[in-house]
Amino acid sequence: MNFVLQPWQLLLLILASWVNRQQQGIIEYLRIENQVLRESHGRKRIKLNDDQRRRLAVKGKILGRKILGEIATIVRPDTIMRWHRLLVAQKWDYSHRRKKVGRPPVSQAIVGLALRMARENPTWGYDRIQGALANLGVPPENSNAQPS
Repeated sequence: MNFVLQPWQLLLLILASWVNRQQQGIIEYLRIENQVLRESHGRKRIKLNDDQRRRLAVKGKILGRKILGEIATIVRPDTIMRWHRLLVAQKWDYSHRRKKVGRPPVSQAIVGLALRMARENPTWGYDRIQGALANLGVPPENSNAQPS
């Protein structure tokens, strides 16, 4: 089998090796930088906010547990995977499909009007106030405010 590199293949191979060398240099620098930061921080616990946890979880899931075990320094790989599981669980909890339960809220204007009627007419009961609100054009299902 005769295998001869074409000039464009050779150029592509040289370019790929140069890019790989650049990436390896960047990765090595980031590893050393991470190590220096860990040494300066000491054994104290690093407190991460939700956005930082989310970013680590997304990138950590892509790498996988085995590679994370080799490179992760600030948290254990199991922790990163747990964060990712929680992110997925939050995304797929179907909360957007849930129906609202209970009575619909009553507007503050109707509540204020019902309370004013109850204060000005102490002998009126709930039914009378509801009837008065109906005479004013408030539908009965929205007039469920109880005076205090």
